[in-house]
Amino acid sequence: MGKAESGVLQGEGGVTVRPLAPALGAEVSCGDLRKLDEPAFAAVYRALLDHLVIRIRGQVLSDPELIEFGKRLGELDFAPLAKTGKEKARPHPEIVVVSNVTENGEAIGVLRDAEVVWHSDNSYRERPLSYSALYSLEVPPQGGNTGFANMYLALETLDPALRKRIEGRTLKHDMTYNSAGDLREGFSPVSDVRDAPGPSHPVIRTHPETGYNALYLGRRPNAYINGLSVAESEELLNALWSHATQERFTWHHEWQAGDLLIWDNRCVMHHRDPFDGGYRRVMHRIQCAGDVPALQAQARQQHPRASLPV
Repeated sequence: MGKAESGVLQGEGGVTVRPLAPALGAEVSCGDLRKLDEPAFAAVYRALLDHLVIRIRGQVLSDPELIEFGKRLGELDFAPLAKTGKEKARPHPEIVVVSNVTENGEAIGVLRDAEVVWHSDNSYRERPLSYSALYSLEVPPQGGNTGFANMYLALETLDPALRKRIEGRTLKHDMTYNSAGDLREGFSPVSDVRDAPGPSHPVIRTHPETGYNALYLGRRPNAYINGLSVAESEELLNALWSHATQERFTWHHEWQAGDLLIWDNRCVMHHRDPFDGGYRRVMHRIQCAGDVPALQAQARQQHPRASLPV
């Protein structure tokens, strides 16, 4: 890509990319997603790797069209553990409905209208997701904003003594609750974090496509750093989370209908602000399968988005 004007990059096929915040995020202007040729799609995908989360506005997509676009990002995942047992069946298994709306007393989707804690999607699986994409159909007049945090940057700015404490460590990611605190279908409440069901992943992972290292925390509730006492694990996790979610590492998106947000779960965490449940909020989410998180010995030194302007 070449610069078209200050802060704006001109890519293939008329695609433009405008950074949205110092830490992460970019606005991508590419026209109708249904009509992207290969050079234009390559420019969109490059922007995602470079800026970690991208916003594409003004889209009008049916579910089958959203699914077809998602397949260009990677192998679609069917979100088998998204259910809480209280929402209606999904007409398209690739699409998770994120909504507070009820019809005939039955929720049409998941995550309601409460705050959704900071997390990386599906870290509680052996193979967590690579990309998530959220498409807005109906949005409330205010609230429900989505914040994103740069985990490349969180790692690079970590106090050296704190970083030394997590090198070589793994973190167990709890499967029992979703990020709104709802118990997933088929699971029982957890009383001891050491007994929580879920896989263990490196606290520092290497991004398989960019080759850079990032902090990988997943979600705070019921997390446990293997090999430590519960008290030691809690103290260390509290320090990591306090650092990683600093405002200077974040960008917050205010939704409009027709927005498509795509983010990279391997190097980004996100959360949702609460909103007035008297208003409808309807989003359709697709997600791409990822790999088993790993730390590579020969990782690259620092992602370009892993530093802030002085």
